[in-house]
Formats: sequence, structure tokens, C-alpha cells
Amino acid sequence: MRIKIVGAGLIGTSLALALKAQGDSIQFQDSDQSAARLAQELIGQARALEAKPEAKNEDEFDLVIIATPVESIFPTLIAEFTMNPSLTFMDIGGLKSNLLLKVEELPELAERFVSLHPMAGREVSGAKSARSDLFEGRALLITPTSQTSDEVLAQAQKIAEVIGSKSYLISAHDHDQAIALVSHLPQAVASVLGATLEGKPSSELTFAGAGLRDTSRLAGSDPKLWRELLMENSELFLAVAKEYLENFTNLITHLEAGDGEKVEEFFARARKGREAIPGKHGGKSREYTYLPIVIDDKPGQLAKIFDECARANVNVEDLSIEHSPGQEKGLVTLALSKSDAVVLERYLQGTSWRVQAPYTH
Repeated sequence: MRIKIVGAGLIGTSLALALKAQGDSIQFQDSDQSAARLAQELIGQARALEAKPEAKNEDEFDLVIIATPVESIFPTLIAEFTMNPSLTFMDIGGLKSNLLLKVEELPELAERFVSLHPMAGREVSGAKSARSDLFEGRALLITPTSQTSDEVLAQAQKIAEVIGSKSYLISAHDHDQAIALVSHLPQAVASVLGATLEGKPSSELTFAGAGLRDTSRLAGSDPKLWRELLMENSELFLAVAKEYLENFTNLITHLEAGDGEKVEEFFARARKGREAIPGKHGGKSREYTYLPIVIDDKPGQLAKIFDECARANVNVEDLSIEHSPGQEKGLVTLALSKSDAVVLERYLQGTSWRVQAPYTH
């Protein structure tokens, strides 16, 4: 297809990289011309469009995708539809209820519009952080209007297939309610942790390992973006936030009372809740076997490990790295299937790699 993407940020540029691999022609437009140029250069296609709202694109494009911040989506959508009413329109914003209410008031637009939300992202923003594989193995939530045509819906489902995502049809309210739990709450928790770290002595923070780094990762996200998302979805977010606060308060109460059994029961509930998270594509959570390997703290070690994995013909599903300050050694833990972990452990036993015993959680 010939696609115009308005908004050259992380998600819009990552989407373009994924679609470009399938042969789609893409042009960016952004109020920030430098961002548009960078995104256009990354996909290696024609020059970015000038941000001129009066420019018509009916003969140039088949589809317009709005990839702007949430508060700009509807006005941008109206401007694009007014100029080019015969095109198909989509957005990839993080909230749906208010947007869909406004679109439903315009039947001609509602028929040609469907709203998307790829459940993927990074704590870093901008085209410079884009990745062509950002959406692989992720869910793509599709929210049609009551009038979205079958053809437009089919295009959205095709996009999910092309970028390696599994599509899910979901109503606007159900979308925003689910997002409050699976996206907005984790962001808030990480940000509260990040706020708690502010001002703490570096002598303590120096010893942070993967636990603190992983848990606080989302605190590096764009403050303006999250102000917009939480303010617009505040009612649904506050419901899950208060439930979280109640659980945290219960833990404090058990500790203050010196009730060890209740504390252990709390962590058992937490583990059970964590285990309920599905695996890829919403399927059953996959059980991994973890293989720890001690490595030297010098360049090229990770690349050599992956070379060994390729030679052993095993697939690494995930990895973590632990490294204490000032130490010459680190610990890389590979997550593999049980059979691949056995194969790799045996393969590495005859080499200079310092392999530890595999384990499961």
C-alpha cells in the first residue's frame, strides 16, 4: 500500500520499518521536520512530506495512519479526512473511548476508520529508538467504530499479520479498562519507585542489580505522554491503582504486626498472580529453563555466547545480565526451552565457558 504516517515517533517509525519490509511505500509527516527526516531516512524511502495541512494526498496514498500523541489524534484525523475523504484512516494511540465517541458523530469518517493499539513500546522515545521487530509476538488491539467497513477492518487485520502481531477485536471501553491494568498501572508503579529513588545516596544506588533496574525501567518514559494518558483514563486507572494501594498497605500492616505467615501468604498470592500472565499471543505462559554462564567483563563476550548458541542450534528466548560494580566477572542467564537448555549445557561443558547448573522458577 501507499501509506502516509503522521507522527514520526517511536511507534510510528517502528510500524513503518515493519511495513516497509513487506514492500509498502511510506511517507512521514510531522510538525518536527527533523524527526520526519530521520524517520524517512531510517526506512530508506522518498523524502518526508512538508507539514502543510492544505496538501491533498488522494492520488498519492491509500491509507493515513495517525501516530501523534493522544491529545492530537482527533484534530489531526479531522484535518486529514477533510483534505482526503476517500482514503482509509487509522490511529495507533493508547486510548479509545473519547476518540471513538467523536468519530462516531461523523458517519462518513466512521465507515473509513479503525483504531489500532500495538501492545509494544520502549521507555525511550523518538524515531531514533525505533525497531522493525518491536511488534513481533505482541498483541495488536483493533477497535472498530459501529460503522467500520469490512474492507477497512480486513486491512487492519492484515497489518497485524505483516508486523508479526496477533490481532484482537475489542470495544473502546474494554480496551481502556484493560490498558489501565496492563499498561498504566505498571508505568505508575515503576514511576513511584523511580520517585522514591530520587535523592538517595549514590553509595547505595551503585549496588543496584537487575531487580531494581528492571522494575524501575519504565520510569524512564516520557512524562508528558504519561500525563496525557493517565489524565484521560483517570477513572479506570484510579480503580486499579486503589486496589494496588490496598495490597501494598496490607503488606505494610502484616509487617508492622510481625505476622510472618501473612507476609508469606502475600508473596504466595503475588507469585500466583504473576503466573497468570499469558505467554506470547495470549497463549499459556511458557515455562523456561535458565542457564547461567559466568563471563569476563570485556567486549565481545555476548556475541561469542550467541555464536555458540547458533553452533549448538538452540534458540535463546530471553536473557538477563548481572554485574556488580568493580568486578571483572558477570553472570549472563539465558532463558531457553528445557530441551535446548540440556543441549547447550552439554555443548558448552567441553569449552572454556563457565556454565552453571540449569534451573527453573
